[in-house]
Amino acid sequence: MRTVLVTGPGGAGRTTVAAATALAAARRQQRVLLLTPESGVPEALLGTPLTGEPTEPAPGLWAVRVDTADHFRREFLAFQERAAAALDLLGATPLDEDELTELPGAEIFALLHALRAAHEAGAWDLVVVDLPPADRAVRLLALPEQARRGLRRLLPAERQAARALRPVLAQLAGVPMPAQKVYETAARWEHELAAVQAVIEDPGTSVRLVVEPGPAGAADLRTARAGLALFGHRLDAVIANRLLPTGSADPFLAGLSGQQQAALKELREEFAGVPVHEVPHLGRDPRGTAELAELAELTGLISEPDGSADGGTSRADLAGSVADRLAEDGLLVWRLPLPGAARDSLGLVRRGDELIITVGPFRRIRTLPSALRRCTVSGAGLRDGVLHVRFTPDPELWPRERGGPAGP
Repeated sequence: MRTVLVTGPGGAGRTTVAAATALAAARRQQRVLLLTPESGVPEALLGTPLTGEPTEPAPGLWAVRVDTADHFRREFLAFQERAAAALDLLGATPLDEDELTELPGAEIFALLHALRAAHEAGAWDLVVVDLPPADRAVRLLALPEQARRGLRRLLPAERQAARALRPVLAQLAGVPMPAQKVYETAARWEHELAAVQAVIEDPGTSVRLVVEPGPAGAADLRTARAGLALFGHRLDAVIANRLLPTGSADPFLAGLSGQQQAALKELREEFAGVPVHEVPHLGRDPRGTAELAELAELTGLISEPDGSADGGTSRADLAGSVADRLAEDGLLVWRLPLPGAARDSLGLVRRGDELIITVGPFRRIRTLPSALRRCTVSGAGLRDGVLHVRFTPDPELWPRERGGPAGP
């Protein structure tokens, strides 16, 4: 099963592109599922109402509107039931279902849950996900990894070793001990987050960026690309959407088209090695699968993903590699691809065996490869979209041959 995650700067038409991508693949005899958190626009595009259950607007294409409110209510009520004993101890009054309104950020969890459920069902050849705008999409995709790390720090599994003492402690305290329930809940969350992270990091998962060429979208697109690379997400295409026809006799349209073409040229140069697909402006918003199919056919390019990656960069490449330069200049260099990153937006902090990397508004904590943990950071530089972090072996930690110089 392949997964295509579609995002881009707000207002670029990512929902339309996601729906056209899904429909084009379905017309190639694939079983395709489109997941979208949006309401209104997807229904107009597909010409049919969407619910939380798969609806088939066209042969081979099913679509689901992820219901954030319903997911939040179900999860909260389930948590409330599991935590009933602890809530009783606190004298808390449980909330009824009709009192619940989803909290900010609930959309992220609902969409990730739907993605996991789609993969567990195993009924599709391709899952296309209509993600939120790019800045939120990067954080959404980073959530499973970051949340799992937080759980491991706050509730490490080894602390459960004392659970045999809890009945004794409960008798001494005279009240039930809810700690085991906390660990059980954390273990369930860990399992669910790991399953979602496995889908996101699967070799068959890639990202498509949608942009309407122009000065306004260029900076947002560059930031999104850097954020995706920071978290190791493969970029398989850029969709240049709503392109106006060239050669218009109308000076106003000709000026807009010229601006788009100039931006498109810069886009191709900056994203060298990444397919840039051109999507023409229909002169109207497509409505119904017939017009959506027309859009896909006009481009001839919004089709089944071919598995190509950002400039030929695989997820393993994006994870980085260590270059041994001990013989030449006594250094080890950790190379981390960060296409789209700018020097003035980068930040690096070493903390123990971890390196905290900041790229614009995004931050990721990377565990150092074992050899680098015995080194000190001696410098860093960004060249050709690759961050080079230089490490010098620490004489106090680096192993030495008996009677000889330091060595790896």
